[in-house]
Amino acid sequence: MIIFISGSINSGKSTVAKIVADRLGKTALIEIDSLRDFIGWMSLDEAVPISLENASSIIKIFSMRNINAVVPYPLSKKNYEYFLETLKEWVGVIHVFVLSPRLDVILNNRGLRELNDWEKERIKYHYSIGISNPDFGITLDNTGHTPEETAEIIIKTLEIGPGNN
Repeated sequence: MIIFISGSINSGKSTVAKIVADRLGKTALIEIDSLRDFIGWMSLDEAVPISLENASSIIKIFSMRNINAVVPYPLSKKNYEYFLETLKEWVGVIHVFVLSPRLDVILNNRGLRELNDWEKERIKYHYSIGISNPDFGITLDNTGHTPEETAEIIIKTLEIGPGNN
């Protein structure tokens, strides 16, 4: 099973993904941002396609070994379609959940994270291009939910819900 947890910076993707991975068991947590760190000297525009290609390869490897993958990453429509295409031979349904807290909430420091000006501008950009409300996946307004509650919603949806690719 492949689960993408999308959303903007500071939406709770990584925290929720870790909880989901822990709860599901036999699940790899694949942080695409960590893959980007390998080429941190490269511009974001150059690094993203390489990071996505690396993530796709890693997801395939885990899938071949019947290991689930949870992938927190702000998916654009283009990147979502890339994963659908590159993973279609390796996985069945790709589940996508989009964390979409209210903009006024996400622009504030949450938990231990202190947002810098670049991150705040990137959040506004993500919201303006629809990262927080795409036309794919299941969008969750997690404004009033703890990460544990959000993870529980995702897990319950996986147990009963349809594939959402």
